[in-house]
Amino acid sequence: MPYTPHTPEEIRQMLDVIGVKSTDDLFAEIPPEMQPRSFDIPEGMSEMEVCARIQRMAAKNRIDLVSYLGAGFYDHHIPKAVDNLVSRGEFYTAYTPYQPEASQGTLQAIFEYQTAVCRLMEMEVANASVYDGGSAIFEAMMMAARATRRSKLVIDEALSPIYRTMLASYTSNLNMELVTVAHNEGRSDKQALMDAVDDKCAAVVVQNPNFFGAVDDFTELFTHARSCNALGVISVYPVMQSVLKTPGEMGADIAVADGQSLGMPLSFGGPYLGIMTCTKKLARQIPGRIAGRTKDVDGKTGYVLTLQAREQHIRRAKATSNICSNQALCALRAIIHMCLTGPEGLVRTAELSMERAHYAADRLTALPGVSLLHDAPFCNEFALRLPVSAYDVVDRLVNHGVVPGFPLGGYYAGMDDVLLVACTEKHSFEQIGIMAELVGGML
Repeated sequence: MPYTPHTPEEIRQMLDVIGVKSTDDLFAEIPPEMQPRSFDIPEGMSEMEVCARIQRMAAKNRIDLVSYLGAGFYDHHIPKAVDNLVSRGEFYTAYTPYQPEASQGTLQAIFEYQTAVCRLMEMEVANASVYDGGSAIFEAMMMAARATRRSKLVIDEALSPIYRTMLASYTSNLNMELVTVAHNEGRSDKQALMDAVDDKCAAVVVQNPNFFGAVDDFTELFTHARSCNALGVISVYPVMQSVLKTPGEMGADIAVADGQSLGMPLSFGGPYLGIMTCTKKLARQIPGRIAGRTKDVDGKTGYVLTLQAREQHIRRAKATSNICSNQALCALRAIIHMCLTGPEGLVRTAELSMERAHYAADRLTALPGVSLLHDAPFCNEFALRLPVSAYDVVDRLVNHGVVPGFPLGGYYAGMDDVLLVACTEKHSFEQIGIMAELVGGML
């Protein structure tokens, strides 16, 4: 039986109050051609039948594959303590802590998360937070548009195509001009980006390492943007910020990231964590929740939500954002993970991942007809040119229990033979050797 909490009599009473005769009358304004012809809902099943069906479906998943997929989402080791701590009962229903007198623990966790993220990025302000890396990029663009009162955005084509698709979708009904600057064989064309930034530009948006794995320094680009009164926006890979030049060092105005690599397991669609940081002068433009530390009337340390006048529960349509979410549990996972690994642990994770990737690159480029797409330095991800279709390589190797990488032909024209390969500390030299032998054998 369907779960219907209201009796027919209660439904009748509600309809009488509304002033309609039936529930169908509630939808009378919808033209017949736009109403669903049938919901095609199958017959109900018992709990036992549902469990059995779900188990059969789950059994179709391959959980034995060794994957070298990356493209913004990475399979790093997560200490078991992260799951144990974040699963404590007091965190299960964590949401925006509007009542500080009842939410000091959650507020302190948010404050510590913001502090750690600011230190990692060497930026001045962080929120906690937005949905994911893509929505963080969009929010950064809107921050720039509000701050500069301009609508032109210059975007590097080496920014994740997933993020660029999201930007196009989110801005489709807005008066925004998106200017995409072509990459140069996987490297950001910094001169072309500088040429595109002018006195009508709100921001220039780049990524480091970029989608092809290339590491770069955008200090000069951000300096040029500042001379045009435009902002510099950069998307980064959090783990690699422990070893790379940071957004703060480069002079970025807004730095964002997807926090998945900080203690969140790979899942089908998330949930993930949109990290957002900025300079102090943009603090009132950043969306999302900001926790502050203060003193109460007795001089004791206390934590509160601050700068709430930016938010939709106060400003309504004039809020800085109406799609933000504090993602409290994901932010909590990130701060627990960072605390457990510590600065040295993050550096070690980055270095091990880089070591594995460079070993994989050496093994694969030793194969006939295989070469790196570009000569830029890279961390734990790199793009390969193959003598055959990258899709064919993936299709063949999956049957041997290996996903060798991410084919780029579906996202970039003329790159059907390009494969994006990512390694983390979880890949052993033996696994990488087997993958290289399988690719060689297939070629």
